[in-house]
Amino acid sequence: MKLSDDFIAQMRSILPDECESLFTAITTTEPSVSIRVNDRRGVCLDDGVEARVPWCKLGRYLNERIPFTFDVDFQTGRYYVQDASSMFIHHVIRHLVKQPVRYLDLCAAPGGKTTTAISALPSDSLVVANEIMNARARVLRENLVKWGSPRCVVTNNAPRDLGKLTHFFDVVAADVPCSGEGMMRKDEEARNQWTPALVKQCAALQKSIVDDIWNALRPGGLLIYSTCTYNREENEKMVAYIVEQYGAESVEVPVEADWNIHPAIDSEHFCYRFMPHRTNGEGLFMSVLRKPADERRQELRMKKNKSGKAKPVPVPKGVDAWLDNPKQYSLSVVEDEVVAVPNDIAPLMSAFADLHVLHAGVSVGTIKGKNCVPSHSLALSTALCEEAFAKSEVNYPTAMAYMRGEAIVLSDAPRGYVLLTYNGRPIGFANNLGNRANNLYPKQWRILSTHIPDEAPCIL
Repeated sequence: MKLSDDFIAQMRSILPDECESLFTAITTTEPSVSIRVNDRRGVCLDDGVEARVPWCKLGRYLNERIPFTFDVDFQTGRYYVQDASSMFIHHVIRHLVKQPVRYLDLCAAPGGKTTTAISALPSDSLVVANEIMNARARVLRENLVKWGSPRCVVTNNAPRDLGKLTHFFDVVAADVPCSGEGMMRKDEEARNQWTPALVKQCAALQKSIVDDIWNALRPGGLLIYSTCTYNREENEKMVAYIVEQYGAESVEVPVEADWNIHPAIDSEHFCYRFMPHRTNGEGLFMSVLRKPADERRQELRMKKNKSGKAKPVPVPKGVDAWLDNPKQYSLSVVEDEVVAVPNDIAPLMSAFADLHVLHAGVSVGTIKGKNCVPSHSLALSTALCEEAFAKSEVNYPTAMAYMRGEAIVLSDAPRGYVLLTYNGRPIGFANNLGNRANNLYPKQWRILSTHIPDEAPCIL
């Protein structure tokens, strides 16, 4: 593996005493493999797990990479495959956020840091996950639906659109597009595309993103700024820009010495650098900045329904019983979809009226004629009332056939909508017709591979 001469020269200039160790780590060592479990689904790591990620109690290292695609627990959001360095945001949030907040993950795809935030934040928080690229936004939606939180909104917008939500968010996480130096060990494209010009281009984009979103952060709120790169242009210099341009305060996050996190380079501000020659993970930079509290706060006015707007479509009777504690949710019909949003979040939804919202709360079901077809989002949501449906336990080959979109047979199940379970846990719905069952697994999520293992991969 060869690193470019320009990259080598850059790192020698900013990290002269450690650069050779860094180059060796990038070019000769293997990336680690780590997962983070979904505690909101009741998943936890045993106390005896030795390979725990030090800065995230929900993370653990694996000895090897397994075929995650064929693990039902992975496909149903019981854990997420995430680089250990990126899990540091769990530690940051747990230390700094003590009350429920409105949280924005601005550049959220594919969803690793968002799902980390959902686990780390106080449980009554609202999480908005945004991604500007259409294809990546769809992947983000899939991963957050699988994670199962009913307190999440997924949007597909440019930062400047969200910046119009004046002082709406208490915390904004911006894992901004960057030159990707921290991914060079495991990504050949990151090595091949890197140039000094790319660094400057990314730094300019990062400034524009911060400028666009700053208005949406409330006075006294926190900006969690991060990249997966090493240079100072996109890291310490960007932090200095935010401090100087907006009067932000650099916020310290306590860390343990044996975590071997590198401090800021040539900067007085609090910055946290993860580098593969020091920490067991890929490259990451993170810094937390607090917006001045003395800025005059403007409350965003929620839009009211226009008088000429069509009357709301009634929610089909009985659908609310599909939810656990249905009185905690506000139900409505959006086009032909029944959507449930927690009562305390419902009044805030009008703030997103001008945004492209891909998902909000829980998609309970789709109205088709006189019927309402239960949604896959409901099957994987922590809001599901399992007792509302007949259930059918399936084995591993049937679970894989279901997730490949194949027709399945449920010989012992009653006719109608059936909640499929694997190891006693929901994996989705099917409409049992007797001799066969219509597969309701989302077409765009289907496992395409025909090489299904004979035995189920097992991590949890």
